[in-house]
Amino acid sequence: MILPIYTYGQAVLRKEAEDITLDYPNLKELLDNMIETMQKAEGVGLAAPQIGLPIRVVVIDLDVISEDLPEYKGFIHAFINGHILEESEETELMDEGCLSLPGIHESVRRAKSVHVAYLDENLQPHDEWVDGYLARVIQHEFDHLEGHMFIDHLGTLRKQMIKGKLRDLMSGKVRCSYRTKLIKK
Repeated sequence: MILPIYTYGQAVLRKEAEDITLDYPNLKELLDNMIETMQKAEGVGLAAPQIGLPIRVVVIDLDVISEDLPEYKGFIHAFINGHILEESEETELMDEGCLSLPGIHESVRRAKSVHVAYLDENLQPHDEWVDGYLARVIQHEFDHLEGHMFIDHLGTLRKQMIKGKLRDLMSGKVRCSYRTKLIKK
């Protein structure tokens, strides 16, 4: 089932998400719905707060970029109760967008690699260093779990330059090809 994606201004996007228990009800269905929603919106990642749930669940699909980055062929995974434990000192600047911020793309500096701990879709634990494009997507999506968005990483001038776009999003002026959940007036 395709779920609406919460856009900028929704309180859940600024709330720190909580770990879930291993017996979380309908987890498999939730993961399937999140993947379907992300793919319909043509995203590469989706965090549970973006569908209104303040829980530490993320899905990532990098198969869609495997033509350019063949190492991600078939890569569709869930990250449950994920936490970034450490970041490399080496960083890189790259453009990012977000399904919760349609129409906004900005350059963001992030660590080139991260040490993460999480459970996969089969509830198997992982504790590993991740690098490359996956490290960037994990940082972006795990930011949502901490109540942050990629625009929080922008400098003062860039934030000022997108202020009008953010105001439009909060007032419901959204143009995108997927279902959204806007702030009720």
